[in-house]
Amino acid sequence: GGEGGVRREGGGMISVPQLLGLSVGGAIILGVASSYATSALYRAIRKRVNRHKTIAGGSGAGHETLAPSPAVRKLAAQYKWYGPKFSPKDVPRFYDMASLTENPPVFKQVVDIYVQRYSSGRRPPPTHIAGYDARGFALGAPIAVALGIPFVLLRKDLKSPGVLVESSAYDKEYHEDKLDKMCLRVGSIQRGDRVVLVDDLIATGGTAVAGMQLVEELGAEVYEFTAVVSLPSLKGIEKIRRYKGGVFRNTPIFTLLDEETIGDASGADPSGWQEGGRVIKTADAVRCMSK
Repeated sequence: GGEGGVRREGGGMISVPQLLGLSVGGAIILGVASSYATSALYRAIRKRVNRHKTIAGGSGAGHETLAPSPAVRKLAAQYKWYGPKFSPKDVPRFYDMASLTENPPVFKQVVDIYVQRYSSGRRPPPTHIAGYDARGFALGAPIAVALGIPFVLLRKDLKSPGVLVESSAYDKEYHEDKLDKMCLRVGSIQRGDRVVLVDDLIATGGTAVAGMQLVEELGAEVYEFTAVVSLPSLKGIEKIRRYKGGVFRNTPIFTLLDEETIGDASGADPSGWQEGGRVIKTADAVRCMSK
């Protein structure tokens, strides 16, 4: 009976109101400490990301890329390419995004660059990130998660379930017997949404235009097209600008690196390869890795 309380060491009593006051005070202290730690972490990340300044890209108005710096050269050195003998497609250089995804600190640095860009407050933020099948999935998903917005899959060959809309067929930088089309599930984006389209690379621009076409025709805004690597020699950005009489002539395009930034030293073809083709048996792979 009587007023409730808790016995403390030494025999005294602490009342329920006092206990609640201590609990609330402790929670406030912990909350402030947590907020300060979070803020300090944010400031540290922002300071690191802001070292990467942007400049006008080499493909006309509306194209931005990372300004040359030691940090950018270090990032470019981590991005590997393979020649035709060791590539899935017959191209002079196949740029391998796995060289980023298999290197967590470098991959996080790339994602941080995008998160800072799309949360900087320079313009209303995007409402959706859309990634191109398939390497755009690996890059776009963590950006969307960090921003707290939906990630939309741009699939090839009607591979998504549900009711779909499909793009026109498009050419790529390598020959294929069947031209690809992109598709979106109806309802994944809505009229008025602001959509960033993400891919690992822009070459001839066909893939980029296919996704941008779908977003634009569904009544959403192509907020920006972005790719980690640009191949200016293939004039993909010029193709985007010319599409449909110039509907995307003012759409922002952002790339991080290009073929010159990455350079010859990033070639990753194994030297002195004596195993025949590039597909080998598991036992041979184990033996090669143990050398």
